[in-house]
Amino acid sequence: MNLEGRKIIVNKSSSELAGMLKNPQDYKDLMPEGLQSFEAREDGFKFGLKGMPEIALKIDNVSDKEVVLKSASSSLDFALTGSMNALNENQTEVQLLFEGKFNPFIKMMVEKPLQNFINSLTDKIEQL
Repeated sequence: MNLEGRKIIVNKSSSELAGMLKNPQDYKDLMPEGLQSFEAREDGFKFGLKGMPEIALKIDNVSDKEVVLKSASSSLDFALTGSMNALNENQTEVQLLFEGKFNPFIKMMVEKPLQNFINSLTDKIEQL
């Protein structure tokens, strides 16, 4: 299952964004409304949103071109990638891409909430 967020322009350099996205605690500011719990860890973070189970993510890779978050749970196989394209020294184009391997039943249950989550993250990143 693949989902895409809309492309946005962020008024920060790609290296500034990458620096921020290396710090697990900074992801708390990007979480959507309805955040019920957030726990930063050494290599990632765990969060809970109203009406959804807690999700643990590990920061797999951060560069000036992309940030890759992967599921910290062995039972769910997915990655959330933030693709970053520097437009100039003060602006970066960002797009979130979700790729997950789910059975059809799980896909049917999570597709809409995940798309809403990606849209909400995109909105928060755009405000940086």
